[in-house]
Amino acid sequence: MNHIPVMPLEVSNYLVNNPNGLYIDCTFGDGGHTLHLLNNFKNIKIIAFDWDEDVSKRFFEEENLLKGRVIFIRENFKNIRKFLLKINVSKVDGVLADLGVSSKQLGNLVRGFSFNSDILDMRMDNRNKLTAKEIINSYSSEDLADIFYTYGEEYKSRQIAKAIVLRRKTMIIDTAIKLQEIIHSVKRINGKKNPATKVFQALRIFINNELKNLEALLLDTPRLLNTGGRIAIISFHSLEDRIVKKNFKHNSNYKVYKIITKKIITPSKKEIQNNYKSRSAKMRVAEKINV
Repeated sequence: MNHIPVMPLEVSNYLVNNPNGLYIDCTFGDGGHTLHLLNNFKNIKIIAFDWDEDVSKRFFEEENLLKGRVIFIRENFKNIRKFLLKINVSKVDGVLADLGVSSKQLGNLVRGFSFNSDILDMRMDNRNKLTAKEIINSYSSEDLADIFYTYGEEYKSRQIAKAIVLRRKTMIIDTAIKLQEIIHSVKRINGKKNPATKVFQALRIFINNELKNLEALLLDTPRLLNTGGRIAIISFHSLEDRIVKKNFKHNSNYKVYKIITKKIITPSKKEIQNNYKSRSAKMRVAEKINV
């Protein structure tokens, strides 16, 4: 558990209102945020969620580091309320979700997230049946373009979709490398960012239903939080941030939440220098104000 969490000081400063409370880490990953919180608040306990099988294995291999203060549940956070009730938890003092994908996941060639992978998968949870390979090789040009534009905001979505459909007439597109090459034939490399980034992002979000999962979490959270409890969401692109902003504003209008972060919290210049991948992170925080 040596992952560098994004904005750890900001998370601990904004999330923890009760130093003896029970908190939820919806996106445990490599445990960075959980470890930071446990080290800084000696009396809190954490329920950690993650649907990734690799994360589950690592947790139980290193469970002794957490000294019995963490309960781990291998499950999608969209089902958070259902699974908390199974362990007789109805209220908590804080909910944290870091919506970023870890470098370990993105760089794992056998998971199919990497541009250089020899497979085309992109499932966060291998219990999910839908893969990127199936989508790329069976969806219509129109459906592919819609996915790329809606979930990746890819302005060349139609051209890329047409190129994919044309190429699959002569071969099966079964690796991330092949998909990347097709995208590069439409979008030339210009600068540091890989031209395939938005398409790969769109496929990952679509396959894992990430935006719907976020909406489900946000819908459940007001019923889970104690009065004074807080929800902190770290997002990495505008689609997620828009959903969070809209939800917080809605709950604020109905006097359910008080918005703590009138302006979004972003990483400091020093953090970005030490962890460049944190540069696009945005954190919003709200506090439950009624019973």
